[in-house]
Amino acid sequence: MKILIITQDEPFYLFENLEYLISLLPKEVLVVGCVVNEVSPFGKKESFKDKSLKTLRIFGWKFFSYYSVKFIKRKLFQQKSVRKLLEKNNIPVIHLNENINSENSLNLIKSYTPDLLVSILGNQIFKERLINLAPKGCINLHTALLPKYRGLMPTFWVLKNKEKHTGVSVFFVDKGIDSGPIIVQKKVEIKNRTLEELIKLTKQIGMESIAEAILLIRDNKVQLIPNPSEQKSYYSFPKKEDVKEFLMIGNKFF
Repeated sequence: MKILIITQDEPFYLFENLEYLISLLPKEVLVVGCVVNEVSPFGKKESFKDKSLKTLRIFGWKFFSYYSVKFIKRKLFQQKSVRKLLEKNNIPVIHLNENINSENSLNLIKSYTPDLLVSILGNQIFKERLINLAPKGCINLHTALLPKYRGLMPTFWVLKNKEKHTGVSVFFVDKGIDSGPIIVQKKVEIKNRTLEELIKLTKQIGMESIAEAILLIRDNKVQLIPNPSEQKSYYSFPKKEDVKEFLMIGNKFF
């Protein structure tokens, strides 16, 4: 079975998680390529300067400084480059010069003849032709329990809303946002974890869940879990007031 991964060049957590996912896949599952888009943490394309200023304005100096140091270390020393990881594992990096839904992009992705598309941190809306490009469809990871907490930064919102549990959901992508039927879902107790600790935990479990979903799809053993829209809640990127409340109730970033 051939899979093609679609992701973004996220500098903080992706390297370890992608490395872990690759290690979990059996030899019969071949990663034929990986689309690596430019990073866009706010759900849309913005300049590096705009991203930085927005992060500082919303999350404050402590958060900004912590992640700036991590970002600079990774960029300067290139110790954990996603592209180097892909090269090490003989996985072609696919460069797209246009929107992922354009004719040229679709033709390039199709040329790798994937059986399944796997979206991890996908940062563009997938249109119908892309969703249906691979015979076995397209799956995505969401680090929350769907149908609640659709949208951006679910780990932040579950902590802000004082949830006792969160989780991960791997689902088939459809034309909606986080709305497709679920293949694998796992529940996680939050306990007293910081935002960073919870992100790391859910992403690790998420990689395990993606690997499980891929094998279920390969073996035609998927038993779909409903993802009903009437039970959904949708969250966008936090505002400064949300971050202030997040901290006031005792949550920590790291």
